[in-house]
Amino acid sequence: MPVSFPKLFEPITIRDLIIKNRIFSPAHGTSFSRGGLVTDELVAYHQARARGGAGLIVLEGMGFDPTFGFPDLYLYAGTDACIPGFARLAEACHAHDCKVFAQLFHAGRAVRASHDGSRPATYSASDIPDERYRVVPAPMTSQIVRDVINAYGDAAARFEQAGLDGVEVLASMGYLISQFLNPRVNIRDDEFGGSLDNRLRFLREIIADIRSKTGPNMVVGIRISGDEMTEGGLTADEAIEICEAIDGDGEIDYFSVIAGSSASPAGWIHVFPPMAVEHAYVAPIAASIKAKVSRPVLVAGRVNQPQLAEAIIASGQADMCGAARALICDPEFANKARDGRADDIRACIGCNQACVGHRLAHHGISCIQHPETGRELTYGELKPAERPLDVMVVGAGPAGMKAASVAAERGHKVTLYEQSAQLGGQALLAQLLPGRAEFGGIVTNLVREIELAGVEVKKNLKVTADLVRSLAPDVVMLATGATPRMPKLEGADEAHVVDAWSVISGEANIGSSVVIADWRCDWVGLGLAEKLARDGCHVRLLSGGIVAGEAIQGIVRDQWIGELHKLGVEMIPYARLFGADRDTAYFQHMTSGEAVICENVDTLVVCYALRAETDLGPKLNGFDGKIQMIGDCLSPRTAEEAVLEGLKAGSEL
Repeated sequence: MPVSFPKLFEPITIRDLIIKNRIFSPAHGTSFSRGGLVTDELVAYHQARARGGAGLIVLEGMGFDPTFGFPDLYLYAGTDACIPGFARLAEACHAHDCKVFAQLFHAGRAVRASHDGSRPATYSASDIPDERYRVVPAPMTSQIVRDVINAYGDAAARFEQAGLDGVEVLASMGYLISQFLNPRVNIRDDEFGGSLDNRLRFLREIIADIRSKTGPNMVVGIRISGDEMTEGGLTADEAIEICEAIDGDGEIDYFSVIAGSSASPAGWIHVFPPMAVEHAYVAPIAASIKAKVSRPVLVAGRVNQPQLAEAIIASGQADMCGAARALICDPEFANKARDGRADDIRACIGCNQACVGHRLAHHGISCIQHPETGRELTYGELKPAERPLDVMVVGAGPAGMKAASVAAERGHKVTLYEQSAQLGGQALLAQLLPGRAEFGGIVTNLVREIELAGVEVKKNLKVTADLVRSLAPDVVMLATGATPRMPKLEGADEAHVVDAWSVISGEANIGSSVVIADWRCDWVGLGLAEKLARDGCHVRLLSGGIVAGEAIQGIVRDQWIGELHKLGVEMIPYARLFGADRDTAYFQHMTSGEAVICENVDTLVVCYALRAETDLGPKLNGFDGKIQMIGDCLSPRTAEEAVLEGLKAGSEL
């Protein structure tokens, strides 16, 4: 069978290591380690991606030195105790011809972690404060610098002993090595500060120490931000100059290029770029570095389709493409691309909810579209049903579609009912907002899953209790979702008050001066504010949380708030909607209790709590079959919980 993406599936040799294709899983935290050590969950997670066809996996950045050692939160390579676990992980991935590198990570001043609830001392090149973490680091003494250099080499030796294929030194994203490289952060006056050669000395000596303690076949690379994309960060020109110098030393084997920095909210957005950021936008940055160096260049950053990766490789912008979130969303990404099944790939939509969001909360990572990720030991292999059942799924939102596809794949006879003409539920609304069209991918992907599983779909049919009884299925899964509700407001009869859904769908007539009462503090309020501001309205967004978008992943929120600021949207937090009249909206500050009054209001848009749609359930009292409620009709939450409950329900039949 001819390969659909020939450049993407060409082998590549780095040093003397042959990697079977150009797809790699870049380093990303998982929260699956325990006590700093490899667990069964971590092995199963990476094994799924190795089995799925990735050519290379770079393990998550791990600590290795007491100046940045938090074994409860990160893998830790600072003692020999790590070796057996890494050996087991390497063996599991090598069984699928997938190579494995480890990444060594020291955050320097960028630390929010704690051992006991108190704030630890942090270390950096100098005492320049960190804008995002709001810490003042201690300048590393010469002895600490030497100790850390030595610890890098010792950790690399442990990786080699465990049978890993290489080691990647994280020099990117505003972390410790980047802090030494940056002349605005490194103001030392010793041999590690000042000139470019002096600022490079820390990185060069780390590489030399690793080389001195590992054998000739060990691959050594660095990861660098080709542009930190923030005020005071390393610029693209500075990154090129650094890479040229390191390349000229002849001691490393590849450059892995990313963008962004942990040092500011603006830079952090580009470490995990959300769906509002352009696809594959780091590739031209990588190309600028590739033009100046002789070693292979790897790139990552919003590459979620094999077509994008193929174009990057074919155009010579990079030699390998990283797909961290794409492989979280679909571990079989590489195999499907290789076998000409690109349409079956479950494309990442860049929502950051269950991957980045879970990791930053120190929960095991997953995916809102593919909750099997991170739960491989439980759901990694669907077990055939012991007895095929006749299953009726009512409601074709994310919960219903996932439950239907999983149950059908296991061998049950599944019919999915939807009262409207389209499948997708609330996701159909989410995709209508500015910058959120990609969210519709969850619908596209789940529709493909039910097609492949052989689910029978009936649209434009409202399910009644009489219909259920006449069909007499073995199981009824209620996934009927939720509907808008309006809070009781004093004076609402005089005001022009509309609900959020009617505005998104274009059904509501909106005036030129709009106040949004955002109880939900999620994507709805932010999205409506952007939509209406772009439509030319004067918009005031009053949120019931400490910040608009409080309930969604921080990077997504921060990027969105930046857009709203540019559009002139007024944002007021801690606001509880109280009442309205003909041209005024009345709020109460949630902590002071004082009035917050918005005058000259044409339209008040209410983003309030949803109401679970439970009408059908009570009408089925006495029904002989099993009845189960999943998703928002059980309790209104998000797409993540809906799809997860669909997986669980379909798996447990």
